[in-house]
Amino acid sequence: MSGRMLIPSIEKRLGALIESSRRNTLEYGAGNQSGNRKLTITISREFGCEAYPMAECLQNLMQKKTGDVWAIMDKGLLEEVARRNDLSEKILKNLGAKAGFLDEMLATFAPNWRTEKDHFRLLSHHIISLANAGNVILVGRGSANITQSMKNCYHFKIFASMEFKIHSIAQRMELSDEEAKKLIIKKQQERNMFIKAFLNQDGKDPSLYHIIFNNDKNSAEKIASTIMEYLVGGIINKGEQSSCGQS
Repeated sequence: MSGRMLIPSIEKRLGALIESSRRNTLEYGAGNQSGNRKLTITISREFGCEAYPMAECLQNLMQKKTGDVWAIMDKGLLEEVARRNDLSEKILKNLGAKAGFLDEMLATFAPNWRTEKDHFRLLSHHIISLANAGNVILVGRGSANITQSMKNCYHFKIFASMEFKIHSIAQRMELSDEEAKKLIIKKQQERNMFIKAFLNQDGKDPSLYHIIFNNDKNSAEKIASTIMEYLVGGIINKGEQSSCGQS
């Protein structure tokens, strides 16, 4: 990853997403509209927090612990898939997404929806489809808000002090502290406006999340391992006789 990149290239991640959806379809079949849904994780974050490095670490931990293939879906990847009809159709087909199911889920938050733009509706279709299929880490794009009513979804948020975010962005993007601060303020305003304009909701509402992490006091690795242990110990193994510490 180069100094000015916060996340890997779109091309690399698109290939991984398509392979993940293909393998999950082969192993478990498409169209998991009922029954025991696989877990979905949403990650909300303030701009400048180490969300993507944490998501990559969490992906590796969940794959090792569950033995399943996990995918990461973030803003850039969602936007690219929404722009490319060939990819959109392929991924939705692999996930077995049914129009009726998607429309039913969209209706759960439609009363608060402030825009009917097809682009945003398509983003929501993908978020809901991915969340329903499970074994995915959804980063941003209001995924915590959109999937609140889905019982297989677990929501986490990362925040940090301005000092932490300035240092992180300045280092990762090779910017001055002043440039980093301006970028953080601009991007955070855009994120807040997106949630407000799109869903007429407040992404800062703490009741949306299962756990909220302070990035100043918890590294990306620590946050990832805590989420994994929370899910594997408290959710996946719930009701089983074996302890959560067993492999």
